[in-house]
Amino acid sequence: MTHSSKTLPLLGAVATALALQAAPADAGKKEKCFGVAKAGENGCAAGPGTTCAGTSTVDYQGNAWSLVEAGTCLSINLPDMADGTPRTPSLEALPRDLPS
Repeated sequence: MTHSSKTLPLLGAVATALALQAAPADAGKKEKCFGVAKAGENGCAAGPGTTCAGTSTVDYQGNAWSLVEAGTCLSINLPDMADGTPRTPSLEALPRDLPS
């Protein structure tokens, strides 16, 4: 085998390994999505009245967040509020459904 015929497969193997390593990192990107967590299922520091993960007391609490796949937050379907107003998720804290 010549030197160049040995190098080509090695370069191919290295390129494949790098591609496989990079793909899961992109697939695992998460973002905070506010107003989608059920009571007790929020991420850390959900706002006033909470201290850390799992301490929200209201379903869909506007200042409580959950980690979701990046780019999916705004497409999450939520039930309407009691008065019929649509409840939407947000990438920032919301002033709705806060504990009394």
